[in-house]
Amino acid sequence: MTITRSRTAAATPVPARRRSGGGASSFRSRVLTPYAMLAPGIVLFLAFMAAPIVYAVYLSFQKTQVTGLGLGSGARKQVFVGFENYVAALADPEFAASIGRVLLYGLVLVPAMLGLALLFALLLDARGTRAAGFSRVAIFLPYAVPAVISSLLWGFLYLPGVSPFYFVFDSLGWDAPEILSSDLVLFGIANIALWGGVGFNMIVMYTSLKAVPTEIYEAAKLDGASEVDIALRIKVPIIAPSIVMTSLFSLIATLQVFAEPTTLRPLSNSLSTSWTPLMKVYRDAFTRDDIYSAAATSVVIALATLLLSFLFLRIVQKRAFGQED
Repeated sequence: MTITRSRTAAATPVPARRRSGGGASSFRSRVLTPYAMLAPGIVLFLAFMAAPIVYAVYLSFQKTQVTGLGLGSGARKQVFVGFENYVAALADPEFAASIGRVLLYGLVLVPAMLGLALLFALLLDARGTRAAGFSRVAIFLPYAVPAVISSLLWGFLYLPGVSPFYFVFDSLGWDAPEILSSDLVLFGIANIALWGGVGFNMIVMYTSLKAVPTEIYEAAKLDGASEVDIALRIKVPIIAPSIVMTSLFSLIATLQVFAEPTTLRPLSNSLSTSWTPLMKVYRDAFTRDDIYSAAATSVVIALATLLLSFLFLRIVQKRAFGQED
């Protein structure tokens, strides 16, 4: 009889008010805890990313108006001018020339950088490759060098008076072009970015290759495919999403090139203060003290980057992501 009572008590449901209290606690832990953990990141994003972007857009529609002789606290005031700063930025010949130089810079850099990164990734992933670990570190190591330091290193290598390359050329009686004092400076800047960017893109592609099951390669070898056939017909199509991602990152970095030409400018007479769009923004904001024009130009650059990235993804998504909905 005692056993029957204990079983009946165990089967009795918990009162509704007790279940509701546990449900509220569970709801708070499921809903509020993730937001509490994300709160620091959200605050930092709003404070250091979203707020400066909104403020830059606000400044791009403003301008300083001077009344009278420009004396006194009320003689200079900030007024709304609509799209006047954008029209001036788009009509500026220096801005158009800087865009042309950056496009040529991208045509030189991006194919060479991605081609070398893909080649190194395929070579490291091939069977029989020796010293693969050392090679990965050696190729990736230049990416860890800050852009300013790498630009200074290559800048002194480009100077005929201190460069060991020019000393060797002079000893052999060869005529070497002065990269920093001619139109070849664009290729010199592209070489610095190439030296530092190949390693990162190679690691991304190499990691994607390592995620491919080896059974696919073994089945291809049984069908008589060579290493070259496997690389071109199997590996490259499989890692196409990684190639697209690295291409997009390279495109964005190309449009935002700033550190290399700015660092080399004191060493060269071929680099102006508006050689790239971002250099022009920096000059307008901090040299000419025209933050309104600089804000409008920066917004134009951001919109152009967004548009080019969107068009690039629209063009390649069917080929690279055709298997995804």
